[in-house]
Amino acid sequence: MNIQASIEQKLNQEYRPSYQLIENESHLHGGEAGESHFKLTVVSESFAGLNRVRRHQSVYALLADEMAGPVHALALHLYSPAEWVERTDGRPDSPDCRGGSRVV
Repeated sequence: MNIQASIEQKLNQEYRPSYQLIENESHLHGGEAGESHFKLTVVSESFAGLNRVRRHQSVYALLADEMAGPVHALALHLYSPAEWVERTDGRPDSPDCRGGSRVV
């Protein structure tokens, strides 16, 4: 199973998201190939009542094996269903990579 599929499976099992988008952004980062940089947008009732830090800690714990291996960076956009409904400006962009050369 590839890394993206593994991430998707783990997120589905743990959070049962009402919306989920996993984007492989590795091609945007110079020197990195394959599956090293991901943007995750996840909407789950599991995030209701948790602050941003707790949400991120939860996802990083879930994906510890991936982070210890080939995954270098995760851009996490985690919302409760109520927060997702309130959003009107779409998903935030990931920050530019500060290491290596960028593909333009």
